[in-house]
Amino acid sequence: MTLSAVSAVLLAIIMSGRFIKYLAQAAQGQLDPGVLLQIMLYRMPSFLELILPLGLFLGILLTYGRLYLDSEMTVLAATGMSPRRLVVYTLIPAIPIAALVAWMSLGLAPQGIRMVEQLLNEQKALTEFDTLVPGRFQTMKDGSRVTYVEDLADDRTELSSVFISEKRMSRDGGKERGIAVLVAEGGRQEVQADGSRYLILQNGYRYDGNPGQADYRVIRYDTYGVLLAKPAVSGEINEREAIPTRELIGSEQLRHQAELQWRLSLPLLVFVVAVLAVPLAKVNPRQGRFLKLLPAILLYMAYLATLIAVRGELDKGRIPMLIGLWWVHGLFLLIGLGLLFWEPLRLHLASRRAARSLKHG
Repeated sequence: MTLSAVSAVLLAIIMSGRFIKYLAQAAQGQLDPGVLLQIMLYRMPSFLELILPLGLFLGILLTYGRLYLDSEMTVLAATGMSPRRLVVYTLIPAIPIAALVAWMSLGLAPQGIRMVEQLLNEQKALTEFDTLVPGRFQTMKDGSRVTYVEDLADDRTELSSVFISEKRMSRDGGKERGIAVLVAEGGRQEVQADGSRYLILQNGYRYDGNPGQADYRVIRYDTYGVLLAKPAVSGEINEREAIPTRELIGSEQLRHQAELQWRLSLPLLVFVVAVLAVPLAKVNPRQGRFLKLLPAILLYMAYLATLIAVRGELDKGRIPMLIGLWWVHGLFLLIGLGLLFWEPLRLHLASRRAARSLKHG
């Protein structure tokens, strides 16, 4: 239950940030609002493959911390519950979580990213006319054009009450020469023989000038054509993340081998953080179960940051692929085992010293 609650909160936070970014692109006419939900659903596996290990880690910390706080762990230890057995019991629910993460990292996440990449490529083929939303001012053409239409036909062939404001730049594109404002009663889209598309405005005016100055020019027109540019969509999609896992196996490229090791590392991450969480969850009832939460999270962040850094070094060929990411998992597994058995070992050594002192005394 704690795992589910923590993962749901983290997923909501991450997806909200991404959704706001895509929503801003849709408001600017760079994305069709109808594909936002699809993009978020396809990106969900790539979010969950990193959220679930952290959710399990925090779930173990909070749950076992409550058991220590209520002295239930003390009772279990008195009845013969050893640290080794506690780790084994903890790894049992970690197995299905690791299997789920493996399914996502090796299959669902690359497939979802490919679908997102396909949707974004389709958006790049759209023009400003295809992304217009009635009753909304939309910034287009790298922020140099603002478009507004009052009404748009269902088949998106006719529009009415058009307003377009566009900055006029010098030929070298480095200096602004003024602003051109177009207003029209209506308009339609027209495709030329070369494939370029124009917005044909009807019965309107064009105003050319500089803001704050009275030297402007007014032109009345019956028909006026505006070139429709294609929106620039930025999806931040890494191409290798979309490559199917079966294509990565056996590849000689360093980036592909590093990506394969990364995908295999995520299920292994689940087991290592489960071992780490068991000793970190131990707290004194007088201290509260949240005392070690911050150090534990910092240790987890160090673990994940080290994996990401080593992944970058693998891409550059600075670390042999045979060593790869595996030494990072081994290092933090040793840290977890050291934390787990340090207290029993310390107590054992203290008892032996006390026994020797009593014997000699």
